[in-house]
Amino acid sequence: MATRPDLPAAWIERIHAALDTCAECRREPAWTGVRWRVGNATVAHLFGGEDQRFRLVVRAELAEVMAFELQGDPYFRTPWGSNVVGLLLDDSTDWNEVAELVVDSYCVQAPPRLAALVDRPDAGP
Repeated sequence: MATRPDLPAAWIERIHAALDTCAECRREPAWTGVRWRVGNATVAHLFGGEDQRFRLVVRAELAEVMAFELQGDPYFRTPWGSNVVGLLLDDSTDWNEVAELVVDSYCVQAPPRLAALVDRPDAGP
């Protein structure tokens, strides 16, 4: 059985920092890797695969899921739900984009009262 790589601590901290101001969002160990949750809903899941590649799985608005899927690498669609997308992470990852993705995922997963507290300049009226 192949082993999974250890997550770079700096990557965990970058994602944690992006979600740190999101109300009631907490970091916890996952079945593999680390996940961030609000209530019982997973916002983001960071893990290393048996292929030695790192993945971040988030939730997205349904209209965005297809756009991510059509972009292709480094994005991918998962079989875990209609609004779940993933991103392969490596040394060339745009961490500003990752921060936006995880905050958007929080807004998808959080109760509306909590999502309304998030200042998202790119969110429309």
